Amino acid sequence: MKVILHVDMDSFFSAVEVRENPELRGLPVIVGGKKAKEEKAAEEPDKKIRDVVSTCSYEAREYGIHSAMALSRAYELCPDAKFLPVNMPLYKRVSGEIMVILRKYADKIEQVSIDEAFLDISTRVRRDWTDAREYAQMIKKVILAKEGLTCSIGIAPNKTIAKIASDFVKPDGLTVVKQGKASEFLAPLPVKKIPGVGPKTEAMLKEMGIEQIGQLTSCDVQELVAKFGKYGTRLHLIANGIDESEVEEEWQRKSLSRERTFAEDTKDASVLNNCVDRLAEEVYNAIEEGGFVFKTVAIKVKFEDFALHTRAKTLKSFHSDLNTLSKTAKELMMEFSEGKGKEKEKKIRLLGVRVSNLGMVDEKQRRIV
Repeated sequence: MKVILHVDMDSFFSAVEVRENPELRGLPVIVGGKKAKEEKAAEEPDKKIRDVVSTCSYEAREYGIHSAMALSRAYELCPDAKFLPVNMPLYKRVSGEIMVILRKYADKIEQVSIDEAFLDISTRVRRDWTDAREYAQMIKKVILAKEGLTCSIGIAPNKTIAKIASDFVKPDGLTVVKQGKASEFLAPLPVKKIPGVGPKTEAMLKEMGIEQIGQLTSCDVQELVAKFGKYGTRLHLIANGIDESEVEEEWQRKSLSRERTFAEDTKDASVLNNCVDRLAEEVYNAIEEGGFVFKTVAIKVKFEDFALHTRAKTLKSFHSDLNTLSKTAKELMMEFSEGKGKEKEKKIRLLGVRVSNLGMVDEKQRRIV
C-alpha cells in the first residue's frame, strides 16, 4: 500500500512570530515587507506601503486579508493588526528544525517549500488507513511538542491528492483520502483546488462549463488537450485521482524569483526601474545564500487588465553577480516600457524577476555542477 503525506505548516511565518512573541497570540498578525509596521502605515497613509502580505494569522484572515495582498490594503481592512517585517533567517532556522523531525518519520521526504513537504511512509504503515491516520497524528504531536507549531496533513495514495487533502481542513487539520476514494473526495471541490490551476485556467474551464473537479472526469480528454495542451491530460488524470509522480528525496531547485504587487497600478518608468533593482537585489541575496549561479534571467509583468507576460534571456555562461542580473532584468523591462502597441499604454500591476538554469559551484574543484 502506497501512503503519501503532505505536511503543511499552518500560517507559518505568522505562527513563528507568535511563538517567539506570545503577547501576539489571538491578535491579527500580518507579516510582509522589510518595514511592515503599523506606525509606518499610520504616518504615511498617502504614500502607501508597496510591499505585499507574505502570510497572516487566522485572526487576520477573518478581516479578508490574505497572502499576496498589498500591505496598504491589509492596513485598510485591519488598521489595528500587528504588522511585522519578514524575518527570513528565523523562518529558515525553524523550517530546518521541522524537516529534521519529519525526516525521522519517513521512508523518503521531499521538501517543496520552506513550510511544506511530502513524506512517503509506505513501509511505516503496517495495517490500514487507520494506522496511517494514527501515524500522522503522532507526527503532529511531535511537531507541536518540540516546535510549538501546528500543521495540517493530507494522507492519500499519491502526492497531488495528499496536497489537496492537507488544505481541506485548516488549521491543525488531518484529512485521509483512502485508496479508491480519491474521485469521490475530489468530485465536489472547485477546480481551483487542483495545484497549478490559477485564475486564468479556472476561467477557461468555467467557459467550458467546468467548475467542479468531478466535471473534469466526464470531459473528453481530447477537448482538454486542445484547450490546455499536455496540461489538459494531467487535469483529467488528477480529476480521476491519478498521479504517478514519486516523492523525490533529492529535490533540486530549478529557479529563484521575487515579485511585487503595486499598491496602485503604474507606468512610471522610475518606479518600475527602482522596483526591478529591488527585486534583482532580493533574488541576488537568495542566489548568494544558496550558493547558486544562473544562466537565464526573466521578467514577469502583470498589467492592469490582469494580462500576464514574460520576457527571458539566456546568457552565454553562468553568472552570480548582482550587476549582470540587474542589467539584464532592466534590458528585458525596456521591452515593455519602450515597446510598441497596446502594452506600452497599459499600467503595470505586478513585477517579477526570476533566474533559472541554475547551477552550483563545486568549491573543491571550482566548477559548475
